[in-house]
Amino acid sequence: MSGTAEYFDEMQAGDGGVRDAYAGYHKWFAEQGNRYLARKHRDAETAFRRTGITFNVYGEHEAEERLIPFDMVPRIISAGEWRKLTRGIEQRVSALNAFMHDLYHRQEIIRAGRVPQRLFRNNAAWLPSMVGFTPPGGVYTHIVGIDLVRTGPDEFFVLEDNARTPSGVSYMLENRETMMAMFPELFMRVPVETVSNYPRRLAKSLAACAPETTTGRPNVAVLTPGIYNSAYFEHAFLADQMGAELVEGSDLRVVGGRVQMRTTSGYEPVDVIYRRVDDDFLDPLTFNPDSVLGVPGIMDVYRAGGITIANAPGTGVADDKAIYSFMPEIVEFYTGEKPLLPNVETWRCADRDSLAYVLDNLAELVVKEVHGSGGYGMLIGPTSTRAEIAEFRKKIEANPSNYIAQPTLSLSTCPIFTKAGLAPRHVDLRPFVLVSPDQIDITPGGLTRVAMKKGSLVVNSSQGGGTKDTWVLKD
Repeated sequence: MSGTAEYFDEMQAGDGGVRDAYAGYHKWFAEQGNRYLARKHRDAETAFRRTGITFNVYGEHEAEERLIPFDMVPRIISAGEWRKLTRGIEQRVSALNAFMHDLYHRQEIIRAGRVPQRLFRNNAAWLPSMVGFTPPGGVYTHIVGIDLVRTGPDEFFVLEDNARTPSGVSYMLENRETMMAMFPELFMRVPVETVSNYPRRLAKSLAACAPETTTGRPNVAVLTPGIYNSAYFEHAFLADQMGAELVEGSDLRVVGGRVQMRTTSGYEPVDVIYRRVDDDFLDPLTFNPDSVLGVPGIMDVYRAGGITIANAPGTGVADDKAIYSFMPEIVEFYTGEKPLLPNVETWRCADRDSLAYVLDNLAELVVKEVHGSGGYGMLIGPTSTRAEIAEFRKKIEANPSNYIAQPTLSLSTCPIFTKAGLAPRHVDLRPFVLVSPDQIDITPGGLTRVAMKKGSLVVNSSQGGGTKDTWVLKD
């Protein structure tokens, strides 16, 4: 395998040598035969099929449910690199939580002129019903996924913040379990930090956010929209691993000022709900009256302090890509420090000068909807046709405030296993962060998503991307 001068290769140095983080793995890999590795690669696919690690693709007629491609070459991060990332992630998540509290209370950051009011005045993710209310423990963003990209040895950037209902942690856990089952001897040779205790840490963190009225051990439940949701596998997996109940809206009801859960022995009170249902469907009495996925009256119980909802309703504001563009100001406003993890340069099409620049340079830029996710609703200029660019130009001109643009980044590459040997592919990383009143807990690893197609910069599973195990080395 050879790296390219254009991209930073995380395994192979420019002189042809192997970077320090990969030294132990590379030595092991060189000792293995190609036939053995090819067989193990097939075994991994079989294991994923058997476990049922799939995701749903909406709008695909030929196959609603797909297997997520798994690559058995790990993505490896040194202990020193991880310490730097951890400090930057902690700083950013602290600022996000403070920002959420401020937005729903005094709005000091808007009064100070650091963030324009228009960003949330017409933002559907901002909920008037949360104004003046502080969640139990003051925590809004209980589970956060911070998407990172790398462009050089010490160059990491935040690409997105996921503070509403971040997904993908089940793939992080299954990737590790698969690797340890296939190559137990490898983990004896290379000292890797554990990720398997994430469900226990999640349960502990959620329990620590229980309302003050809770007596005894908090009762935690995972609220899912049901089996047709794209992340249902993860909902069921996490509930099982935490020892929590997996419930749908029809399993819950409000009785005597408490949210209660149906069990074989009657209804029992719930203290903490880890919800994977969007805000709009959470309570038909407060939000969408046609919703059958939520619980009528749950917001009244929540505002009365009778239950914790994780993540708090209204945190979707932080996922907005226009808000993202102000994160450097947000971090500095609430922490008094410059961001340790920089943003990717971003042009807001709502600004006249930025819009002119974007329209003049569409062929070189990546343009995204401010509320978009999953790789949908975006333009990758360098890989688009003239007709696609012209069509997207009309969309931007019709609604400029709905779009932001970023440069096409030289994303780092990691090797994947192919029939022809190792080959570089572009990757990103989503570390998972747990927030409770007393601490910010970052699991040493995360979900590495990889663009399985040669030359592709799109890593989303819905767009053909795969995953790989992420190793953080011990000191």
